[in-house]
Amino acid sequence: MCSTFFHGVYFLDTVLVLRFFGNLAVIPIRDDNPQLKLPIVTYALIALNILSWLLLQGFGAEPQLTQSICKLGLIPADLLGATTLPEGLPCGIDGNSDWLTLVSSMFMHGSWMHLIGNMWFLWIFGDNVEDSMGSLRFAIFYVLCGLAAAGAQIIADASSPIPMVGASGAIGGVMGAYIILYPRVHVHLFFYYTTLAVPAVFMLGYWFLMQIFGGFNSLGVEGGGVAFWAHLGGFAAGAILIMLFKNDELLAMHPYHGWKQRSHPSRAWHNVRNPDNRR
Repeated sequence: MCSTFFHGVYFLDTVLVLRFFGNLAVIPIRDDNPQLKLPIVTYALIALNILSWLLLQGFGAEPQLTQSICKLGLIPADLLGATTLPEGLPCGIDGNSDWLTLVSSMFMHGSWMHLIGNMWFLWIFGDNVEDSMGSLRFAIFYVLCGLAAAGAQIIADASSPIPMVGASGAIGGVMGAYIILYPRVHVHLFFYYTTLAVPAVFMLGYWFLMQIFGGFNSLGVEGGGVAFWAHLGGFAAGAILIMLFKNDELLAMHPYHGWKQRSHPSRAWHNVRNPDNRR
């Protein structure tokens, strides 16, 4: 895909916006949160995203990639019926976009790294959120968070002719639920050639703050980039909807729910290569 088209796409990407200093990305490796049941829906969602990349996007090869983003990505201006727009847009717009793109855009991606990054976050955080409510509820919860993310991006820029693709609006909802359910669970991060374990409330809270800063900085900026407002909408929706979707009986079986942990919060941040700091 040519670089001009990449600049004309909004990416829903969790990894692109998890950075601490400069351009150094901080990547979560795993969490210290046991999986109670087989997360069928989490695995199914990962499989559907991979299959979409293979069957609908040609593994990122042209022309399938561009065609899939233009046809199945969410274009706010087209969805809302706009017909008079500037020339030279990455996708043709006729004001007749299908409302199903609100859902199909959740399964489209712009590159291999875009796909892998989003699926990695879903792999780490999805299973325990699914544990908290059961598989059917989780499937509905995931889609609702994705719709909330799309709605937030549309509200932020309803006249945008730029397609939006990616799963991280819905995954942002999963992360919003995770921070409410398991705030003190350790998340292991790869950072500066070492690994750190920090409480989920810190890592996910930092991610949320970065979306706020990025969102306000993106106001009035033309062209594509990271869809910060979609991330914020998905995260907020997840944090709110989890109160309706969680199953207290399932959570009662989970040893790391809430703030009741085995150690004091001050010991929840440690370098995992230093055994003296382990709890």
